[in-house]
Amino acid sequence: MGREFHVRFCEGLGVKFPRATRLVICCKAGKASEAMAVMRRMMEKMRLTVNEKKTRQCRLPDETFDFLGYTFGRCYSIRKGTGYLSPKPRKSKVQRVCQEVSALTARRWYWKDVQQVVEGLNARLSGWANYFCLGPVGKAYRIIDKHARKRLRHWLCEKHHVRGEGYTRYPDEYLHDRLGLTRLEGRKRRQLWAKA
Repeated sequence: MGREFHVRFCEGLGVKFPRATRLVICCKAGKASEAMAVMRRMMEKMRLTVNEKKTRQCRLPDETFDFLGYTFGRCYSIRKGTGYLSPKPRKSKVQRVCQEVSALTARRWYWKDVQQVVEGLNARLSGWANYFCLGPVGKAYRIIDKHARKRLRHWLCEKHHVRGEGYTRYPDEYLHDRLGLTRLEGRKRRQLWAKA
């Protein structure tokens, strides 16, 4: 797969798509029905079937749609107070990475060395943030950072038999500066936006 799907799609007949390929067609207002008809004709020529249950028209910015883990729709600038179109990480993807962080700091891993657990967390957090770096990601990063600190702190308290929440013994600075836990908030991210 040397080239992107949209490039190969334009090459014409005979293009082999992997199964369950998803496609988004962007067009001007009032042209959606025409674009859908053209897409269906092209799919018929290539002997591909369109899943009618999952195929729909969406009017941005009034509606949103999910694609490849992102929710596309209207976002608002905190500084300017204006609206713009942008992708942002889907809520279910944020919840899933939090569940994975919880699994990496579960009771069954008390036998591991602290550095091993932190390295596992860092790999998961960095990988997630490298994919979900488009649009307004600050809120998602804050949620994940807070959850990762809470779970690592809880894991340390249970491992070392420390009573309480562990905020005094394991403050945020200790987790990030001393143990090296990745901090997503403040990472450079790519901005992708359009006027709404």
